[in-house]
Amino acid sequence: MPFKFEKLDIPDVVLVTPKSFRDSRGFFMETYKMSDFSANGIPSGIMQTNFSVSQKNVLRGLHYQLNPAAQGKLVQCLRGSAFDVAVDIRKGSPWFGRWVSTLLSADNRNILWVPEGFAHGFLTLEDNTEIMYSISSEYSKQDERGIIWNDPDIAIKWPAVDVLLSDKDELNPRLADAEMNFTYGDK
Repeated sequence: MPFKFEKLDIPDVVLVTPKSFRDSRGFFMETYKMSDFSANGIPSGIMQTNFSVSQKNVLRGLHYQLNPAAQGKLVQCLRGSAFDVAVDIRKGSPWFGRWVSTLLSADNRNILWVPEGFAHGFLTLEDNTEIMYSISSEYSKQDERGIIWNDPDIAIKWPAVDVLLSDKDELNPRLADAEMNFTYGDK
């Protein structure tokens, strides 16, 4: 199997480590294989792929879409590095309001699975960091929502506090005031 699957402290969030095959030309690796991912609890059905390039200390998030347009995301860093975060926003979840994080970088080539029912965000740690994420549902403007990145009730330990945000992300509400329609155990 060309992948290692590791459940994080919130077990629905999975860190995927692809196996690289190196030779004198460089390396080759698979970044997605439906049968392996499905066998490890990551559903198939990628509907859209997004790509961003950001300068150092850009924080994008914490984003999610409401049902029925909720998005699962496979996130990977193609250049640079990012501190990537998933926050459980499923009502009734034993991990509701808790977060997990991992370092995604061009060097480690890891991929993070962030399932539906989680708010997602990342902080870039280098200039010109490139992030690509494949998502399970197309973008829906009327269903997009966010949570403020520095909500004290969530208390994410970001590696920087002087961050660059979009105007929209600066206005995101706290978790306690956010609209969400996810229930733990629903599929």
